[in-house]
Amino acid sequence: MSRPPTPRWWHRATGYQVWPRSFRDSDGDGVGDIPGIVSRLDHLRDLGIGFIWLSPVYASPMVDAGYDISDYRAIAPEFGTMEDFDRLVAEARARDIGIVMDLVVNHTSDRHEWFRRAREDPGSPEHALYVWRDPAPDGGPPSDLGACFGGSAWTYVPEIGQYYLGYFSPAQPDLNWQNPDLRARIWDMMNWWLDKGIAGFRMDVISLIGKDVDAGRFEEGPDLHPFLREMHRETLAGRDVLTIGESWSVTRETALDYCGRDRDEIDMVFQFNHVKAGWDPEFGKFRPLPFDLARLKRVLFDWQETLSDDGWNALFWSNHDLPRHLSIWGDDGRFRRDCARSMATALHLLRGTPFVYQGEEIGMTNMAFERLDQLRDLETLGHWREQSAAGVSLEDFLAGANRNGRDNARTPVQWDAGPQAGFTEAEPWIEVNPNRVYINAAADRADPDGIFAHYRRLIALRRDLDIVCFGRTIPFLVDHPAIFAYARELDGARLSLVVNFGSDRVAVDLPEGLAAEGRCLIATHAPRHEASGRVELAPWESFAILADPA
Repeated sequence: MSRPPTPRWWHRATGYQVWPRSFRDSDGDGVGDIPGIVSRLDHLRDLGIGFIWLSPVYASPMVDAGYDISDYRAIAPEFGTMEDFDRLVAEARARDIGIVMDLVVNHTSDRHEWFRRAREDPGSPEHALYVWRDPAPDGGPPSDLGACFGGSAWTYVPEIGQYYLGYFSPAQPDLNWQNPDLRARIWDMMNWWLDKGIAGFRMDVISLIGKDVDAGRFEEGPDLHPFLREMHRETLAGRDVLTIGESWSVTRETALDYCGRDRDEIDMVFQFNHVKAGWDPEFGKFRPLPFDLARLKRVLFDWQETLSDDGWNALFWSNHDLPRHLSIWGDDGRFRRDCARSMATALHLLRGTPFVYQGEEIGMTNMAFERLDQLRDLETLGHWREQSAAGVSLEDFLAGANRNGRDNARTPVQWDAGPQAGFTEAEPWIEVNPNRVYINAAADRADPDGIFAHYRRLIALRRDLDIVCFGRTIPFLVDHPAIFAYARELDGARLSLVVNFGSDRVAVDLPEGLAAEGRCLIATHAPRHEASGRVELAPWESFAILADPA
């Protein structure tokens, strides 16, 4: 079964992630803001975007770039006001674009009013909203659990003689989801935002909320799915909204526990198996493995199979936590334009909802950081403290950060070739990539065969063609080191895609099963009308052919 029993608006839509701090600065303080987003909504409308995933704009001390929230019902002053937010929702809706909020409820900021009361008074209702433990017999932390961003996950509060859990950092104390009062407060907050007319939620590290701390089970803990079903019942049921859950632990075996049609939990899940497959098993993302196309394809095709009859894929190459994909898996030099277009084709014609990360649609690339003081990311700087203590040189550390650090995705969007790329008239909070001179939206949009134009065509194909939206995916040449090929099939029609995923010319015998001939839907080079026999492909050439039934 290819078509879902009840097609939803987001099946045909393409999402766009806005990371507000680096999107567009409207008031000259060097920080992107909500009015800046409004000023560029026509850019997203022209692209064909159906909804914006808006990274956190809530009040926050910004220790972790807004993922440490101090007030769930207020807007951070550097981003604007609640009136600005309401205008964004209205202006986006006028362009048929929904706003999907980032829901961060595994933890709050340590400056949230709840936590301030929690650490002052162990008898307060707020104390029970967080995860506390008594010291170990030796007076130390309850366990040797390390925080994701470095150091211990436990922080001692001497005034009350207890440790609190900060799984990511001390500035981000974990919420106690076992407490019904906490869940009721979260439901009330979610309904408040939904009543404002937002289009749904992207749920940050949602796989952690059901954790069993004492058993050491954090990811996909025993109460995760009961909590998600309660969330659905109390906030989402009866609303035509989109929910995407982020999980770094989800597997093919657990995916439908989140998004199966009868689960009443969430609509789709961001999984990172294709990302993690390229990391060193021992040292993680800061020591990536050599790129292996066959490995990447196997993961993507496995997930196409897993969610072929139930659930739904969330498709992405880049986001705010990842490096720019052109610089990791592609060619961000001589063949940047063709690489960007072909990588987009390979992803967008799969089954699922594609997500475009800001700047991706114009082919932005990683930044070459040369000094430690250029870096801003909490995770990267925490990793440097640990690595330097272990004797790693700054040169080696920067090589890893330049390849896989999160600051790569967070440099300002390059709107034009000006001194600050049209992002701001002030000194930006993080440096603009010097390649803004030739990589920018103004230049790319002026090219009828540019990256923006190619993305626009792909987004229109998903919106207009059932086979792109709902067709079954059939992989081909899975083990080929340079060719990414698959077909989509629906109601007797077949769409065939072939990509040369590399910077060398490749001759290949295309197997039977791809469309022998048909209508070329999209191509990076000259249109092709056959996908069979022996073909020779230019570097980063791609094409897709539709063969309709007789």
